[in-house]
Amino acid sequence: MSLPDRVLAAVRAALPASEGGVALHEPEFRGQEWTYLKDCLDTGWVSSVGAYVDRIERDLETLTGAAHAVATSNGTAALDVCLRLAGVRAGDEVLVPALTFVATANAVAYQGATPHFVESEATTLGVDSVRLEAYLRETARVDGDVCVNTRTGAPIRALMVMHVFGHPCDLDGLAEVAARWKLALVEDAAEGLGSSWNGRHVGNTGLVSALSFNGNKIVTTGGGGAILTNDPDLARRAKHLTTTARVPHKWSFVHDEVGWNYRMPNLNAALGCAQLEQLPDMLARKAVLTQRYAEAFRDVEGVRLMTARPGAQVNHWLNALILDRPDMVLRDALLETLNNAGFMTRPLWTLMHRLPMYAACPRDALPVAEALEASVINIPSSAKLAD
Repeated sequence: MSLPDRVLAAVRAALPASEGGVALHEPEFRGQEWTYLKDCLDTGWVSSVGAYVDRIERDLETLTGAAHAVATSNGTAALDVCLRLAGVRAGDEVLVPALTFVATANAVAYQGATPHFVESEATTLGVDSVRLEAYLRETARVDGDVCVNTRTGAPIRALMVMHVFGHPCDLDGLAEVAARWKLALVEDAAEGLGSSWNGRHVGNTGLVSALSFNGNKIVTTGGGGAILTNDPDLARRAKHLTTTARVPHKWSFVHDEVGWNYRMPNLNAALGCAQLEQLPDMLARKAVLTQRYAEAFRDVEGVRLMTARPGAQVNHWLNALILDRPDMVLRDALLETLNNAGFMTRPLWTLMHRLPMYAACPRDALPVAEALEASVINIPSSAKLAD
């Protein structure tokens, strides 16, 4: 039996029987969603001011342990503001993983800055702190409080890291590198809600971080995101910038700088509040599903299930299979076999330096990221598949 056929058999063994296709990750609405949404409609509070917007921010603070949460219209908007809060300006460079979703790099471009792509490591798929340190020694210097790219002359203002599929990256090591090289640490925690490293929820190590509540995330608001920070001044500025930088007043419209209309509508926040109430149950069922996959793939040679490193509590947002050896042809054969059988699967994102708008950006050598691109696929991961 070929490897694609063996993988298909293992997936079928792990999942409940289904007459239709199995999606990669579906939202589910089992709680107070209808009640909270009807409350918005009954009261007329449907836009970006309302009790549920305030409530979801407080709920996120309680869940993550962050001192401040600011709800936004989507995760990309949150990343956009995070970089502005971190001091990134036009002409700067920002270190970002080549292995990430395009929104990470796009948020850098929104500032007029340049993404500078760095290497990942094979355990968490996050930025490799050891390689990053070595690379900066080759390509950068610190002048006063500014890290400078010695090849381009541009300031390297920040390091933005991403928690791939909910697996916390090496936050301790990366925080040390960022401090040593005078870089603002920004966490793209779009996929990380419910994940922790050594008991600390992701999003609490960086200066600022961003969450996403897109329709395919563990908790959805339809479209939405949030900024997390432990700095009260940055939190106030985040709220100000995302509310069109309007100076509070009963009736006048005075705006003291360029801001954004990035606040989350009350309707979306109401949906999110109901979803957050169910997060512990969803995390528990997703852990059960991951364990079923682990058992199903235990004796399948040539591929392994991505697992959490010691010290990490992972939300199991998307389960991933990793080939023993990079092989783009075999990877695509797996995708074709599983999708043709009704099990939605997908590859990793195209690496950022392969995209036309970022092809000329500075970058480290990326052998690990390129090997992972040819090795990793995601398999169905909805919490309801554990029922």
